[in-house]
Amino acid sequence: MATKYLLRILILFLIPLTLTTCTKDGKVNIFSLNDDIKLGQQVRDEIAANPTQYPILDRNQYASSYSFLEKIRDNILNSGSVDNRSRFEWQVFIVRDDSTLNAFVTPGGYIYVYTGLIKFLDNEDQLAGVMGHEIAHADKRHSTTNLTKKYGVSLLLDVIFGRNASGLSGIVKDVAGGLGGLSFSRATESEADEFSVIYLSKTSYQCSGAAGFFEKIEGQGGSSTPVWLSTHPDPGNRVTAIKAKASELGCSTTVNTNISDYQAFQNGLPQ
Repeated sequence: MATKYLLRILILFLIPLTLTTCTKDGKVNIFSLNDDIKLGQQVRDEIAANPTQYPILDRNQYASSYSFLEKIRDNILNSGSVDNRSRFEWQVFIVRDDSTLNAFVTPGGYIYVYTGLIKFLDNEDQLAGVMGHEIAHADKRHSTTNLTKKYGVSLLLDVIFGRNASGLSGIVKDVAGGLGGLSFSRATESEADEFSVIYLSKTSYQCSGAAGFFEKIEGQGGSSTPVWLSTHPDPGNRVTAIKAKASELGCSTTVNTNISDYQAFQNGLPQ
């Protein structure tokens, strides 16, 4: 099934004049911006077809919960700092899994937030920080840039045109594993942390909100550390870097939202 799915995705990339592009920081990305959008739509549909692994909360049944999450999303997108604000759909989904402290985003801006993460965090500012981090991953096109870096332009072209069938299994693993953030490098995670601060600095949120997640992890002695986080920069280092960026920008580092509103949001989720 995974191979069939990837083949469908690769067909979308047969756009001769746009096979190789560069991101703003000069990194090579074989995928065009439209490819990111199409890939995200394909992954979104695959997730919707797999409710056992991804039990998405019904949007109508939990309308108030989705409205709360969409408010955070809109506040970040309206900061004026998200390059692809009008290009990507930026649809949000809530995954019912209280044991998972995670959120992830697909290429093209489809954002998935686990109930476990929502219930773990203390306030809206912290969640806004995490969502800003995920929005940065999509906006900076980290997933498709990482695929290009790992496999190289030559190999990806060979796979796309059917000249290297053996390369298919590795890409399948990356596409599947990347949904949970496993494929992001330390440098990429650091960049997403930095842009979370930049995005939030132009909102009413605590601009260092993302640091709250890592501080909670540290406060519990690492006992709640997600598996995916073990391969990324140390939580303490990330807190330091996030706060340093906030200091550089001179933005607010105090919680600016109502705690009771966030608790009501948490309580509105399945218990």
